[in-house]
Amino acid sequence: MRQNKELLIQFKIGDFVVHPVYGVGHLVKIEQKQFSEMRARLYYQITLPSSTVWIPVEAQAAIGLRLVTARSDLDQYRVLLKSRPVPLHKDHKQRHLELVSRLNQGSFQVVCEVVRDLTAWGWRKSLNRTDAVTLKKTQESLYQEWATAAGVSVAEATKEIQCLLQTTQPASLG
Repeated sequence: MRQNKELLIQFKIGDFVVHPVYGVGHLVKIEQKQFSEMRARLYYQITLPSSTVWIPVEAQAAIGLRLVTARSDLDQYRVLLKSRPVPLHKDHKQRHLELVSRLNQGSFQVVCEVVRDLTAWGWRKSLNRTDAVTLKKTQESLYQEWATAAGVSVAEATKEIQCLLQTTQPASLG
């Protein structure tokens, strides 16, 4: 039984991980815990900027927990953020469903693409409330993970990403 639990552990203490809902956190402990009347299970204890969460080791894949993007991979995402945006659906409901579907994939690449595409959409026409909220949440996630991966402040990451996106502005309007 112990052997099977060890096979499930994908992350190690000290890793920076991304939770699809809570964002970037720091894995500080792996321990057996029992919440409520449930049987004891192995959990990752992850500290976030304003809280701590416990994620069952056996549910990490289903939840979408993943490592923060490697610093060495940021160059490919710089290229992606400067690339031509993908056109979005004109119908706001369909557009929102498509964006949510993309974001549910949970990858850093998709986060970059959605920020690029919605930013370009906003240059062409005002974002509706749903698009604006989606863009803001996705930007915050992108800035936070980028800062962690690059070892810089969120303000520095934000500035770099905004500069990268600005290079696409003429192409998105053309």
